[in-house]
Amino acid sequence: AEKSALVAAVRQAVGSRAAVVAGVGTPDTRHTAELAREAEQAGADGLLVVAPYYSRPPQDAVEEHFRTVADATGLPVMVYDIPARTGVRIEPDTLLRLAGHPRIVAVKDCSYDFLAAQKVLARTGLAYYAGCDEHNLALYAVGGAGCVSTVANVAPAHIRAVLDAFDAGETARAARLQQRATPLIEAMMAGGLPGTVTAKALLTAQSLPAGPVRPPLRPAGPETTESLTAAYAHLSA
Repeated sequence: AEKSALVAAVRQAVGSRAAVVAGVGTPDTRHTAELAREAEQAGADGLLVVAPYYSRPPQDAVEEHFRTVADATGLPVMVYDIPARTGVRIEPDTLLRLAGHPRIVAVKDCSYDFLAAQKVLARTGLAYYAGCDEHNLALYAVGGAGCVSTVANVAPAHIRAVLDAFDAGETARAARLQQRATPLIEAMMAGGLPGTVTAKALLTAQSLPAGPVRPPLRPAGPETTESLTAAYAHLSA
């Protein structure tokens, strides 16, 4: 109920100005499908579905999980591959098979396997989005569709500028802009903290209403916030 209420609130706030993609992933296939249906009813335009985490299912079960969720609604699905956090990889061959499903249309890639990403890109029509900011430009340059960016929560114009420069054929400028973002990317990932913590800390430091994190996560400490603020100032200089 809370997630569907959030989707509905975002839908109302953005209207037709932006697509709303709802994160509905859980380790439970049935629960994920239920959340997908609720998100559709709340006005989502698409679904972000992470690999089923913790239980480390085999690849045939991972594939069936995504197919079941994709069959639950009429919405397009972006599968989310982040094995460092889920404990399970979505193998390239699994993605090649999933690409045949009419509603599985995109991948948020945090696999840190650039060769595998290019293999799937070359053999399917899946839209590939970098899920790690250090890969934004590199993946875009080999045919990626864009990025699902943590840094864009705090510096959206800069992340947009990287891709716009590449689209304009200004590849050297795109590279400079990507490199300029490196200190902030590093600061937001420092100490193994999730981007949820660091993005909220930096937004709060800018007097923006980011809100708190929920346990077991904890707010960033003063030292982390100071390094984030310094990295952001470098980017904005």
